[in-house]
Amino acid sequence: MSDEAIHTPPVRQLPVQLTDGVVLTCGADLRPEPIAWLWKDWLALGKLHILAGAPGQGKTTLALAMAATVTCGGRWPDGSRCSAGKVLVWSGEDDPADTLLPRLLAMGADASRVYFITATRVDGEAHPFDPARDMQQLIAEAERIGDVRLLVVDPVVSAVAGDSHKATEVRRALQPIVDLGAAIRAAVLGISHFSKGSAGRDPTERVVGSMAFGAVARVVLCAAKVQGDSDDKDRRILVRSKSNIGPDEGGFEYSIEHQQLDALPGIQASIISWGAAIAGTARELLAEVEADNNDGEAQDVESFLRALLADGPLPVQAIRADADGAGYSWDQTKRASNRIGVEKRKDGLRGGWIWALSSPREHEGSEGSKQRNMRSSHSSALPSELDTEEEVLL
Repeated sequence: MSDEAIHTPPVRQLPVQLTDGVVLTCGADLRPEPIAWLWKDWLALGKLHILAGAPGQGKTTLALAMAATVTCGGRWPDGSRCSAGKVLVWSGEDDPADTLLPRLLAMGADASRVYFITATRVDGEAHPFDPARDMQQLIAEAERIGDVRLLVVDPVVSAVAGDSHKATEVRRALQPIVDLGAAIRAAVLGISHFSKGSAGRDPTERVVGSMAFGAVARVVLCAAKVQGDSDDKDRRILVRSKSNIGPDEGGFEYSIEHQQLDALPGIQASIISWGAAIAGTARELLAEVEADNNDGEAQDVESFLRALLADGPLPVQAIRADADGAGYSWDQTKRASNRIGVEKRKDGLRGGWIWALSSPREHEGSEGSKQRNMRSSHSSALPSELDTEEEVLL
C-alpha cells in the first residue's frame, strides 16, 4: 500500500475550558500605551473626571461648553483643536429641551452629535436610567451610534443609589460609569458640589459626599467665582485640583454671558466666554477668589444656629448632627456659637452638655453678655469641658 493511500484523520481540537479564579496578566504580554487625551492634560479618553464647585458657579454650563467643543471640533481654551465626536448627556436636574439644548446651540454645538439619556425601556415601559442595571444597554447604544467621545453626568451623585457618604457604596456605584468610559473610550465628566464650610481645605477633599468621588476620578476640576472684582463683574476660574495622569495645577479664567438665539426667537441661553490662562495650585487660586466669601459663610452658620436653637436648648449631640447634615464643620459651628453668645451648660451631674440662645436682654449687648462672649472666645483657643465631652462623643 502506498503512502498516498494512507488516510490520516484530522486532529480534533478540544475547546479550551476556562476555569473560574483570579486572572493574572504578565507584564511582558502588555504593550505600554500613552494616555489618550480629548483635551490635553484636562480630559482623558476612557477616564472619570469630576467638576466641582459651590452652587452658582456655572458648572453645568462649563460641561456643556466642553460638550459643544467636542461636537463641532472646536478649540479648547488653550487654543488646541479638538477632534469632532459625539456626546452623551445624562442630567437629573435640567430639561434637555428648554435648558440644555439651547445652551449647547448658543455655544455652537452640532445638535446631531448630542444624545440625551432620558429613560430606559424595560418590558415595554419607560423607567429612569439606572447605571447599575442599564449600563450594558447604554454601552451597546453608544457603540451603535459610534464615535462617542464625552459623557456628561449631572450630578454625578445621581449614579449612587445608596449612601453617597459611604466610600464602599460610592466606589461600587461609580464602577459602571468608569467601565462605560473605558469600554467606549470616552471621557466621563461628573458634576458635583463643594461641601458647605469647606473653604481653605484641599479642593479635592471638598467634593461633597464620600472622599471616594475624588479618589476614583483621575482628574478633579474646580470652578469658582471671583468675588469683589470691580474691574470685571463676572470673572470666574476653572482650575485643576488633582490629576493622577498629568499636571495638577493651573487653570483658565471664564465668564458667563446670556445670549439670544437668533434662529429661535424668544429663547435665551447662558454661554461660557473663556479668558486668560492662570498659574498656581488649585488651593492657592481658590483661596484668593473665595477670600471675600468668608463673612457670608460665617453669617450663614450663625443664622443656622439661631434657627436651630430658637425653640429652646438642645443637646450637643443633636446640634452636631444637624450641623453636619447642613454641611457645616464642627469648628465652624463652635466659632459661630461664640460669636452669637450661645450659653453652654451641663445638664445635671450625669447629663450631657446643652446649648441655648442667650436671653434677648443679654443678647442686646449687656455687660454680662459681653463678658460671657469674651470667656467663650477665650475657651475656643483652650481645652474646655465641652471639648472633653466632644472627644468622648467621637
